[in-house]
Amino acid sequence: MTVPLTLLGLLEREPSHGYDLKRDYDTFFGRGKPLPYGQVYSTLSRLARDGKVVVSDVEPGAGPDRKRYVITDRGATEVEHWLTEPVEPEPHLQTVLFAKVVLALMLGRPAEEYLDTQRAAHLRRMRELTEVKRAGGLVDVMLADHGLYHLEADLRWIEMAGARLDALRKAVRR
Repeated sequence: MTVPLTLLGLLEREPSHGYDLKRDYDTFFGRGKPLPYGQVYSTLSRLARDGKVVVSDVEPGAGPDRKRYVITDRGATEVEHWLTEPVEPEPHLQTVLFAKVVLALMLGRPAEEYLDTQRAAHLRRMRELTEVKRAGGLVDVMLADHGLYHLEADLRWIEMAGARLDALRKAVRR
């Protein structure tokens, strides 16, 4: 998740205070990892420095003054470019999962046990995401589905890797 571009997108929707941006970010994108206030304001500072947002007005608040941020044409152009660029397709051919299996085999360690442990972790996460789907709204369901599909693919790979461990063991010990 790219925080600066996401905040710019939220600002393109409507000018907002930092507090409102954090609330909207956490509501739609911060599942399990809310955005710290400090990161919101430091990101807004950088976006202002780079000419992508400006402060439209300042209102007195209970604490510090409340600044309303507005996206500039430069910021809107960057959001448009980002939205129209495809995300780098996954999977990458080098993953931690693969590296651990190969290193375990190279080092004569029990790769089967690692795969079993990883399978159990994936299944736990799938149960958590399934509960999110049951209890959540449409945004939660969509995010949970995305995660579940990736976990399913990993589980298929774990099964295939387990079936090929003997052959892979021979290949990496040469």
